[in-house]
Amino acid sequence: MANLNPSQSNKQLVAGYCGIIFGGFGVHKFILGYAPEGFIMLVITLVGGVFSYGMTLLIMQLIGLIEGMIYLNKSPEEFVNTYIVNKQGWF
Repeated sequence: MANLNPSQSNKQLVAGYCGIIFGGFGVHKFILGYAPEGFIMLVITLVGGVFSYGMTLLIMQLIGLIEGMIYLNKSPEEFVNTYIVNKQGWF
């Protein structure tokens, strides 16, 4: 089991709320240190949104909403083990 410090539980809250609010742009992924995943979400939202009249933004926002709720519903220990120690990038 990983040692918990306040910054890790802070990351859980910030990433969860950013996933709910700004999830379509992958902000929560960048907060957790998952730059490639965040960049993928950002590119799909921006480039795909041009060609699909914003439908990909809605899809990415739904994914961000789900991930934000998952982050907030995990216990701090489970969050650290899953997303900080084991580096699970998606869901």
